[in-house]
Amino acid sequence: MMGSWSAKRLGNLCLRVSSGGTPLRSVPEYYENGTIPWLKTGEIKKGLIYDTEEKITENGLENSSTKLIPVNSVIVAMYGDGDTAGNVAINKVPLTTNQACCNFTLNPEQAHYRFIYYYLKGSYSNLINLKLGGSQQNLNAQSLKNFAINHPRVETQKRIAAILSAYDELIENNQRRITLLGKLAEEIYREWFVRMRFPGHEKVKKLKGVPEGWQITELKDVAIEASRSTRPGSHLAERLYLPLELFNTRQMIPGGHQNYTEAQSSLVTFEKDDILFGAMRPYQHKVAMAPFAGITRTTCFVIRPKMPQAWSWLFLTLFQQPSVDYATMICNGADRPYVVWNKGMERMKLLRPDDALLAKFEGVARPILDSISSMYFVQLKLKDCRDKLLPRLISGKLSVENLDIQFPPGMAEVQLQVA
Repeated sequence: MMGSWSAKRLGNLCLRVSSGGTPLRSVPEYYENGTIPWLKTGEIKKGLIYDTEEKITENGLENSSTKLIPVNSVIVAMYGDGDTAGNVAINKVPLTTNQACCNFTLNPEQAHYRFIYYYLKGSYSNLINLKLGGSQQNLNAQSLKNFAINHPRVETQKRIAAILSAYDELIENNQRRITLLGKLAEEIYREWFVRMRFPGHEKVKKLKGVPEGWQITELKDVAIEASRSTRPGSHLAERLYLPLELFNTRQMIPGGHQNYTEAQSSLVTFEKDDILFGAMRPYQHKVAMAPFAGITRTTCFVIRPKMPQAWSWLFLTLFQQPSVDYATMICNGADRPYVVWNKGMERMKLLRPDDALLAKFEGVARPILDSISSMYFVQLKLKDCRDKLLPRLISGKLSVENLDIQFPPGMAEVQLQVA
């Protein structure tokens, strides 16, 4: 099969190669009420870009070096914080980028954008080897344009892209479901416990705004910090390691885990369904349900309700921004701010509903939160299958010529009648 593959430089497969720019921050009219998506390198990890954190105005576009790039361009991060350089994305909407992005608009007669996207993702270590510079090594546009792409005919590229895209679209659909379920659980929480429109609220008397039977209490009265110190070793073999950096900001489940052998110092254990609250830099809003029994570090609180029927209420209370703000307010330290439990986080004030309402809320919210938690291993399995297939497909070791490929919806715009 490899005889039909040929090597070309990435730049020679493109209609256009460009980098972006940053409109002057000192000019408010370049940003205020902007509608044009403007991509920064930190967002490239998303993979498929449907929106951006910041927008710029037409004025900002016209008065900077950034230009609009067409949909389905391949975007490579040239530099940025941490491991940003070498990350790859596809824009699913027209957008602009900052100057740290190199943007490739592919020639569809020579290369399929999704194949190139997967090829570059599978070549991450080779891309990193191109980095130049001193303390902060970067990629540059010329080295990326010269990067060799070994590719088959376009129809074969589309077949390969279709297989990998099917996994990515399922992962993305699951993520949307997780997000929607999370918003549903939060909305029910706010309706019951913030707006006070819980079932039967019309018949409940209130004293100074507090429903009868509810109590103003502290976190320590309804929950314990349940972490248990441990040492590294084989006794942890049945557990998974979850350091704080693998938590996602404002996500109810973690972004991944590591093998227990990676756990080396300042370790504590947690159990499935414990509530994990990032105690270091709490403003990052790293609060999650534990989908497995595991190990983390002392930079994370392990919180467990004293009453099982209070679990959903407690998790969603801690997940709300006011809880994160409280933790941030009482932080110690400058470079690595952290919050302590004793005489610190444990003293956070709460408005605790009565037991009957807690039990009723548990019956409503727990199935939603359990559905979110159960998706953790589903997503990891899909990503693992995709990642194992990717190098075999983009190298030609796994032939797709005789496969009857059903193109996923996201590739509808490029479907061909392939025999």
